[in-house]
Amino acid sequence: MPPRTRPSITKRNREQARRDRQAEKAAKRSDRAAQRRDKENASPGEDPDLAGIVAGPQPGQGEPTDDDPGEGDQPPAATLPES
Repeated sequence: MPPRTRPSITKRNREQARRDRQAEKAAKRSDRAAQRRDKENASPGEDPDLAGIVAGPQPGQGEPTDDDPGEGDQPPAATLPES
């Protein structure tokens, strides 16, 4: 049986791919660590889960909001004729 050819090149390619994957993982780890640090330092007196929530009654469905006041003023698009 003939010997396998070029084992050193295939091994080198495998090892290079492994190093690349490890480098990507290390970069992701450092990004996550930086995000955690930023999140902790963002606002110490405010709960990040509750940031941006407004207390009080919430607008219902179909009611106009402050962002788009003209949306609730329109009549229904289709009405059935009376028979």
